[in-house]
Amino acid sequence: MLGNIGNIFTTIFVQPLANGLVLFYDIFFQNMGLAIIFFTIFLRFILNPLTKPYLESMKKMRDLAPQLDKIKRKFKGDKVKLAQAQSDLYKQKGVNPSAGCLPYIIQIVILIAFFNMFNRVLTPNGDPMASFNTLLYEPLKFAPGETINTQFLYLDIAQPDTFDVSFLPFAIPGFFLMFAAVTQFLSSKMMAPQARKEKKVAKKTKQQSDDIQVAMQQSMIYTFPLFTLFFGMRFASGLVLYWMVFSLFQLIQQYRMYGWGGLKPMMEKYGVIKK
Repeated sequence: MLGNIGNIFTTIFVQPLANGLVLFYDIFFQNMGLAIIFFTIFLRFILNPLTKPYLESMKKMRDLAPQLDKIKRKFKGDKVKLAQAQSDLYKQKGVNPSAGCLPYIIQIVILIAFFNMFNRVLTPNGDPMASFNTLLYEPLKFAPGETINTQFLYLDIAQPDTFDVSFLPFAIPGFFLMFAAVTQFLSSKMMAPQARKEKKVAKKTKQQSDDIQVAMQQSMIYTFPLFTLFFGMRFASGLVLYWMVFSLFQLIQQYRMYGWGGLKPMMEKYGVIKK
């Protein structure tokens, strides 16, 4: 059963990604780093029809924040009436709170498929060409004797993006891994502009769920970048490069729709923008 599911997942997700990546590898001068970057940009444009409605839905949710705060205060002692009032408001304004699930599920599935692919084809002491050929369609298969260029700037795409410093007992994250984590932080921070206001409202209400929701929202701003660092130091840097470019484009898209959002106070504090 699990084997069949794995085969289906490989056929639907892993194989198309592998073939797409090799196609871009051939187009972009047989440089795996460039192939990952431009293939990721291509995927962003493909997923944009799904991502854009999600961002629009999130913007509507943010605009409804003041009305949701009033509802929380009005029905702070009655969870049933609170849930009903929130549901009525969403229907009245044409907002679907679960609209953001699908784009993120797809992103996670693609990330898992990329991890699966890299884990198969770009591993230390492995044979990338032979491994790739097990996933490639006939026209894109590598010929016997060909080699795959996994070097990109200082990176070996098949190795983690870390630096070994002689006087330290542990490796430290490389530039691309740090950039991916910072981009993840900025993206999460930008999408949480109401965190402080919601925290104040949560303190005024008696519902423990409010406090938990706000705490989770704030913790994710910091935990997601830490997860990116922690897991990125163990994965092939090709996966990190993909996640960095994907997150950067998401950040740009969010900025175009929301402006600085939750980043505005920090940008003003450090003089990036004027108050």
